[in-house]
Amino acid sequence: QVQLVESGGGLVQAGGSLRLSCTAPESIPSINTMAWYRQVPEKQRELVALISRDGGTNYADSAKGRFTISRDNPKNTLYLQLNNLKPEDTGVYYCNFQPFAIFTTGAFWGRGTQVTVSS
Repeated sequence: QVQLVESGGGLVQAGGSLRLSCTAPESIPSINTMAWYRQVPEKQRELVALISRDGGTNYADSAKGRFTISRDNPKNTLYLQLNNLKPEDTGVYYCNFQPFAIFTTGAFWGRGTQVTVSS
């Protein structure tokens, strides 16, 4: 099972910015959709943003206008630019890759990176 690797999380004050990255440490099948999820204690993991292979994007309402998802297909790398952060953005951010062959391979997940926004 492929384990993706996230980086870029940390502690930031409200109004600050962070840039998250996610990459695969090994060769992987061609990826269709990539996405970022957020999870806080005692709540389900929720979708923050997703991006299709051709660059089409979709955002949670809470992320619109502040977060930007992007990807580098040749490098199998996913990014999430977080601007104007709010305390409610705090959580563990997970990246998710869905290969075209998902019914054979399953989806790939990272271990998560903590984002903490102080007020």
